[in-house]
Amino acid sequence: MLNLYPPLLFQRIRVRQIGPGFRSAQVHVAKSVLTRNLHGTTFGGTIFSAADPMYAVMYWQIFARLGLRVRTWLKLARIEYFKPVQTSLSLEFTLDDEDVERAHGGLVRDGRFLRAHSTSAVDDAGRTCAAIETEVYLRLPRVGERRQASAF
Repeated sequence: MLNLYPPLLFQRIRVRQIGPGFRSAQVHVAKSVLTRNLHGTTFGGTIFSAADPMYAVMYWQIFARLGLRVRTWLKLARIEYFKPVQTSLSLEFTLDDEDVERAHGGLVRDGRFLRAHSTSAVDDAGRTCAAIETEVYLRLPRVGERRQASAF
């Protein structure tokens, strides 16, 4: 469904693979006239958009599958561009058991959790073109909404 989401669709960003249990994702950014900047290289905003939703969506899906309703947002993001991108790009996102356990612990203890994750945008030749750090914020529903922290 993410591939049909207009901010990704129109920037030629495709989720190529979602790993078992939403613990990983592979994203592809196609080189296209739609993603070109003034210099003919990939627009930095496109690279940023490829990374923006992934960790928040992965956490949301993981907890939904465990029966726990959470709200997830990208709270902070930082991107460092190393070189202009002349080709398509790949980005990989992973969450391990410790990430999920720490998130669950924070949700049970505090009703919220904040965690930074890093990924790289890699071109077709295997060169890292950008490093992206995102900080994801998770919280349980507020008062009046259903809380299910013990359902883990």
